[in-house]
Amino acid sequence: MNALPKLPTGIQTFEKIRRDDCVYVDKTKYLIDLIDGGTVYFLSRPRRFGKSVTVSTFDALFSGRNDLFRGLYAEAFFERPGYESYPVIRLDMSETIADQGMETLNDSMVLQVKRCADAHSVVISDLALKNPGTALSELMILVAEKEKKPVVVLVDEYDKPFLDHLHDPEKANAVRAVLRNFYTQIKAADERVRFVFITGISKFSKMGVFSAMNNLIDVSMNDRYAAMLGYTEDELLSNFGGHIEEAAARLGKTKDGLITEIRDYYDGFSFDGKTMLYNPFSTLNFLNNPAFRNYWFESGTPSFIARYMKDRNLTVEQFRGMEVSRDFASYPGEIETTTAAGFLYQSGYLSLRPGLIDDYSLDYPNREVHSAMSALLTANILGPDAAGASITGLKTALAGNDAAIVVREFNRLLAKIPYDDYAASLREHFEMRNPYANFGEWLYRSTLLSYLYGAGLRVEAELHGHKGRADIAVEFRGHVWVIELKMAKDGMDAGHLAEEALSQIIEKGYAEPFGSATLLGLAIDVKSRRVAEYRVKGGVNDDTKPGLTR
Repeated sequence: MNALPKLPTGIQTFEKIRRDDCVYVDKTKYLIDLIDGGTVYFLSRPRRFGKSVTVSTFDALFSGRNDLFRGLYAEAFFERPGYESYPVIRLDMSETIADQGMETLNDSMVLQVKRCADAHSVVISDLALKNPGTALSELMILVAEKEKKPVVVLVDEYDKPFLDHLHDPEKANAVRAVLRNFYTQIKAADERVRFVFITGISKFSKMGVFSAMNNLIDVSMNDRYAAMLGYTEDELLSNFGGHIEEAAARLGKTKDGLITEIRDYYDGFSFDGKTMLYNPFSTLNFLNNPAFRNYWFESGTPSFIARYMKDRNLTVEQFRGMEVSRDFASYPGEIETTTAAGFLYQSGYLSLRPGLIDDYSLDYPNREVHSAMSALLTANILGPDAAGASITGLKTALAGNDAAIVVREFNRLLAKIPYDDYAASLREHFEMRNPYANFGEWLYRSTLLSYLYGAGLRVEAELHGHKGRADIAVEFRGHVWVIELKMAKDGMDAGHLAEEALSQIIEKGYAEPFGSATLLGLAIDVKSRRVAEYRVKGGVNDDTKPGLTR
């Protein structure tokens, strides 16, 4: 059997990918289209999504590295009549230091510029080196004059210094002012610039930082460039088919079955509401060592997201299906004024789907992100250590088909829900979106869903059948539990409601698609905020006796 080509796992430069004979998914047509269609571009994409590789590919295109493009779409670019290379000024703002004060930020930005000057063998004056914007301006002038050609400016992670201070608006504003002065120099040097490509994670500071660059073309939501970064399914199968076959063999799965699982875990990022993309970072890490883990999520700052959600009393399920306009995605405003949904979308934790009423709706891209966010919510409610112990208890009970322990763990969670805090921050928003639904029922159901998702289980919510839909279906180790919830308000018989919930599962055939399943009817007492009664069929404690919660 022929050896498979190497995976570009963790490699962020185009040259290294090509020199090391790694798999390269050819995206160069998009780059040539941009070069042919304009001069100054901006693109936002989530972290670890291929931005740095794209920037380095532009570098190679303009630097005349035709040897790196053999067999790619862009190979013909070098054969065009009159093709010429241009000097490239490439800035990686992720290398700046923004968390040690403004003087250190300025110094690290100046150092970036000075490195570029050294690479082009030009010397920036001591006076100019006192200010990063002035240093950049002089660099562009010196390089253009030396080479007698306009320069290409490539900026990677333009917003990294700003994003380091998302939790501190005052410092974020100070950084924004420095960046505005810095990037404005690109506009001022317009006559000496051949091409500009600026990329980053968010658009939060775009309007403030680039306000003077009125020629900037934002292609972040342009349908033509929706698949410029990330892998479409066709690209995944045509470029990594052998690696998928190898992973399937190692895991003892069929290729088609494994593709379905990879799609569930790592597909689903979308920047136009239509084109679905696999996360390249997670996909490559999985193919390199086949195990379903939250590679992308864990590579970021989960603790910051956890604190953000806790401080604002956010749930996970409240954003799913939220209808938003195109302006929501294109013009999020600044970090100080954006909504929670806007923040999570700009950070890559929410993605676009087709809207039913508005332009788009929101959802989590895939199982990786959804389950990881759900686990954060459970940890926020129970505490990290207690959450881990509870999930272990839950899985043990599911494996043992023990409804009493399942209900015990549910109650452990329900008792800790900060109901009043959630009600104060979410009720008005919830009632606007769901005018005919009950807030308390939604909160309990959505929190239980997040608990199950966060435990890494396969979960279906409101699973449709031919006679209706079940509240929750959860699978663990090949066995399915079908769960129906009822709310017991003042004076209502919880035992009767639990029996009604179980009967509804049976009569409406919610479990029929699964063959064998454990059926669990729950009655949640609204006043005590716990499962007051349950009825079960198919568990070790069957419905021959009422299941009373202790």
